Amino acid sequence: MDSRHCEEVLLHHGIRPTAVRMLVLDAMERFSDTFTLADLEEATDGMDRSSIYRTLTLFVRRHLLHLVEDGSGSAKYCVCHNDHACRIDEMHCHFHCEACGRTLCLDHTHIPVVAYPAGFEVRQIDYLLRGLCPECRAKRRG
Repeated sequence: MDSRHCEEVLLHHGIRPTAVRMLVLDAMERFSDTFTLADLEEATDGMDRSSIYRTLTLFVRRHLLHLVEDGSGSAKYCVCHNDHACRIDEMHCHFHCEACGRTLCLDHTHIPVVAYPAGFEVRQIDYLLRGLCPECRAKRRG
């Protein structure tokens, strides 16, 4: 992603473009599924861990990233492809492979509509499927 595009994306989300934020955005756009702080640290050639963490926290708050709870104890993130506001009906499911530990975005598998009592305001729904990814399933068969 070129620097002009990074700058536009950040400004669209109300984030002041800085060198660190642009580097983190560029690195995270290269992941096709979820990623961790450690993944970004490696992808940015060892950029300061606390700078990356603060940037990720800001990106989650500004709906540029989703924080994914997969039960592994490690925070995972995925790029939000919705246009700035994430409505419940736009959120997608994730799949956690119990063999290899990867958590995959199921972009085209939307979270089912859940009825909840009047008066509640839902801001996030985490929907996680667990099992074996196709690669691990094939290894077990062979």
